[in-house]
Amino acid sequence: MTEPAAEPMGTVHNLDEHRATRTAAPTVSLDKDTAPAPGAETIPKQPPAVDAARASSGRRRVVRRVRALATHDRTRTALGLVVRHGGYFVGGTGVVAKRGWEGRTVAVHHRMRAMALAAGDHEAAAEWQDRADRFRRERHARRIELVHKVPTMAKSAAIGTAAAEGVLLLVGACMAIHDRELYDVVAPTLAAIDAVRALCWFVGIAWGPALGLALVAGLAHLWRAGHKHETAPAWARPASSTADDIPITPSIVVKALSDLGIPALKKGIKEMADGAAGMLGPITLAGCGVEADVTLPSGVSTEEILGKRRKLAENLNRHEHELHMTVPPTPRTVRMWIADSGALDVPIGPSPLVVDPDMTADYSSGRAPWGQDLRGETVLISLFQRHMLITGLSNQGKTASLRALALWLALDERVEFRLADLKGVGDWQMFDGLATILIQGPTDEHVMQATHMVEEGVEEMGRRIDLMRVLSAKGWSQDKILADGRFHPLVLIVDEAQVAYGSAAVETHVTDKGAVRKGAPYGGSKADSRYFQAVKKVHDQGRAVNVTIWEGTQDPTNENLPKRSREGNHIRASLVLGTESQARMAVGDSAVDAGAAPHKLRQGLDKGTLVVAGDGIKLAPGQPSATVRTHFIDGDAAKELAERAKALRSGAETQTAADPAEDVDHLANVLEAMGDGKRIQTQEVLRRLISKNPNAYGSWELHDLTRVLREAGAEPKATRADNGKTGVVCVSRAQVEAAIEAREDAIDSNAG
Repeated sequence: MTEPAAEPMGTVHNLDEHRATRTAAPTVSLDKDTAPAPGAETIPKQPPAVDAARASSGRRRVVRRVRALATHDRTRTALGLVVRHGGYFVGGTGVVAKRGWEGRTVAVHHRMRAMALAAGDHEAAAEWQDRADRFRRERHARRIELVHKVPTMAKSAAIGTAAAEGVLLLVGACMAIHDRELYDVVAPTLAAIDAVRALCWFVGIAWGPALGLALVAGLAHLWRAGHKHETAPAWARPASSTADDIPITPSIVVKALSDLGIPALKKGIKEMADGAAGMLGPITLAGCGVEADVTLPSGVSTEEILGKRRKLAENLNRHEHELHMTVPPTPRTVRMWIADSGALDVPIGPSPLVVDPDMTADYSSGRAPWGQDLRGETVLISLFQRHMLITGLSNQGKTASLRALALWLALDERVEFRLADLKGVGDWQMFDGLATILIQGPTDEHVMQATHMVEEGVEEMGRRIDLMRVLSAKGWSQDKILADGRFHPLVLIVDEAQVAYGSAAVETHVTDKGAVRKGAPYGGSKADSRYFQAVKKVHDQGRAVNVTIWEGTQDPTNENLPKRSREGNHIRASLVLGTESQARMAVGDSAVDAGAAPHKLRQGLDKGTLVVAGDGIKLAPGQPSATVRTHFIDGDAAKELAERAKALRSGAETQTAADPAEDVDHLANVLEAMGDGKRIQTQEVLRRLISKNPNAYGSWELHDLTRVLREAGAEPKATRADNGKTGVVCVSRAQVEAAIEAREDAIDSNAG
């Protein structure tokens, strides 16, 4: 008999039985007055203290989680992004609004006028005021004209609409006559209406996307403006590689001085009862930094402090180039200028020469806008009767700094330039048409031409001195003489002058027997150098008759920049140099002893930054030098300025080294140079030829003249000259005339 299969465990035969056997769930009454049902399980009530503890613990957990969320790196990053980019948008809006406001108002004119007044240039301030007044008048005139144009524009629109409709009706009438359909009269008008309707439909479809794109472009523009000017809060901006800008306070300055390692200074600071506050003058804002005078205690020299510049800068949490120290007239005092961190790495604005197309120049009374000093004030330099030297290491902005001054001076049409660029890579090419002489190249031939150029300047100086003596004897005053057109300013410019001082080119002479003899060297730094002697003569007397010379040179040494040459300049400026000894050669011992430090500038980072000593720029009382950050004018802007200068002039015929030889009659020129003389010394004939026609004979030597006369049959011979000298080589007038007649007879015979 088969047994029944085992039932699975958990099988319920009776649902009611299963429900009865379940454990009853505890019953909780929400009514405190209702007793629990019989048999129901009750939950014991917890004491109030336990409930309070649980609630407090829950609150603490919430606070911890909120704090963890708020201080999490991701939260900080997200908040920084929101604040930073929001700051860019808001700040960019302000920047754009300010830019628009300045473009429509005279705010810029007032700012430039204030800068001119601060610089003491009242003439420029009056000019900016005149420009502001003219701008207001022109703006008012434009607004009145716009108001008057509104009715005219409405009338023109009505007339144009009526004329267009008339044309459409005329076309429709022609169509109706041709097709014999009256409806065709209004067909062109209906077609025009359909075209307008289609255009409106297209605009309605494209308006939304176009408006969205315009909004995105506008927001992007605001963001870029804010990002460029860093308008976001400093804590929200990305961390930079520069040190934090720690403010300069009296305690920081005193601590920095105390830690210099000078025992006498540290002892003196400790002995001061007021915490050494008495040794500090007021800390005042000065441009992009602060300035303070420090009175040193007895036993401490200013030289000791100047020698600790790097350590003092580091004690002040600054780089060495951000601390500049000078010695004011007050005894035992050091004047410190401390820049804001990173402020000197921000480039200055463009040159006023580039920004202001109406700027003019005046050699006698004007000042060239050269750049800004460390305080952010405009540096204006006077070039009137001043020799100038600019030196420094290679590729640091020497040519650009020198050229910027020449471009400003070129706006005075009275000034004549004679220029030699002994590098010859085209840095001065824009002066072709401005300079009467333009030499470009580094060879010995170019050095010879540059020497002749400076020597001709010496000859011009001599003629002016003789003329000045004659006019003074007639009772002319100094001012009247210099205002005469014959004393127009003549500026000789030699860039890369170290090439001339280092050249081995030598003057050669050919004797009557054909032997070649060496004469004085063209280049070199010794006393027999023709170039050096010519520069020295211009330094000695040129200023008095408006003849000046500017030199630019590299890496100064006694060999490539003689002491007598560098000390003859009124303005001495230096870019970055390698050693203190070079700095002393460049700007002088007194300037370096007083704190000038071109050798402390940073090569490659301080391009265009000059330490300027001497006359010409406004210096603080007792200060022999100033640090100037010059405006950079690139090649394209320099060409535009040169074109502006050429437009002011009638045009100069520039003699260049590459000019082709002129087709000249040498014999006729020799005869003209001899005048009424019968026998003139060969050297004197050559000098007269060069003076009368420097373009053709500027590079000639005695052997060139001798060769030409020998080929013509009028070779110079030793004889008695017209001036009584015997045994000198002379050119015979009779032989030259005979050579010319023989040449003409040969031409006639060939023609026959």
